[in-house]
Amino acid sequence: MVKHGLGRGIESLFAMYDEEPSAQPSSPVQKQVDVVSLGLIHTNPNQPRKHFDEESLNELANSIKVHGVIQPIVLNDNHDGTYMIIAGERRFRAAKKAGLTEIPAIIKNYSDKQIKEISIIENLQREDLNPIEAARAIKQLMEEYKLSQEAVSDRIGKSRSNIANTLRLLNLYPEVLNMVEKGLLSSGHARALVVVLDHNSQIRLANQAIKEKWNVRDLEKAVRKLQHPESKAKPHVEQSLELKSLLLSMQRTFGTKVSVIGNDKKGRIYIDYYSRDDLDRIADLLTLIRK
Repeated sequence: MVKHGLGRGIESLFAMYDEEPSAQPSSPVQKQVDVVSLGLIHTNPNQPRKHFDEESLNELANSIKVHGVIQPIVLNDNHDGTYMIIAGERRFRAAKKAGLTEIPAIIKNYSDKQIKEISIIENLQREDLNPIEAARAIKQLMEEYKLSQEAVSDRIGKSRSNIANTLRLLNLYPEVLNMVEKGLLSSGHARALVVVLDHNSQIRLANQAIKEKWNVRDLEKAVRKLQHPESKAKPHVEQSLELKSLLLSMQRTFGTKVSVIGNDKKGRIYIDYYSRDDLDRIADLLTLIRK
């Protein structure tokens, strides 16, 4: 049973889809918030979000018992007396837990393609979305709707760099992906591990981070140590006063840092440059010297 009421709710979030010709213009977009029996609603089998935290659902159910459902869910009319959830499955589940028999909803008429895209975007805008689910949803948006990273960024309101960094998480090995999905590792831990290309090393560091309760900085330090092991200290080489004087003269001439490895008999001289101007100046000086 559907009861009609007044209100706007999150109608504005779906305006871009309501304006598209494919949104069945012959069926006018409904502006009111309806009250729909829970028994007439079924979930979206293509819902990108697969994991719903039970404790969080119980907290929301307790809140609904006291305050009711504050924000309506969004449903698509199946035109057979039933409705499918487009946005708000978590609220729907919590309402059932709270013992409600009906829920406020905005009813739409969207195509299957629009429903899928809206469901993905609605989930991506949630702060508590699993980072691996977010990465897979972004990849799905890009592949199925031929969207660039910039286009996804515009749709979900996150920066281009955030999109790129999230997608990189899919390069993690399956064992580590599973740890992130289970909440054993944060997205920060995942970003630190994704640069470790060796399979065994990535899994070993992931397990160690969980076991020893490392924060992200601890893990980043371990990754740096793995990738850049400290080299053995080289024996000190005594340099003559003449060689040191030559280095100082070269530094004054080239106007940049000059260093040496070795001694008067054998070694290597390094001339640093920090900009294109430095490089051009050094090249000009060498040209003058050759002349």
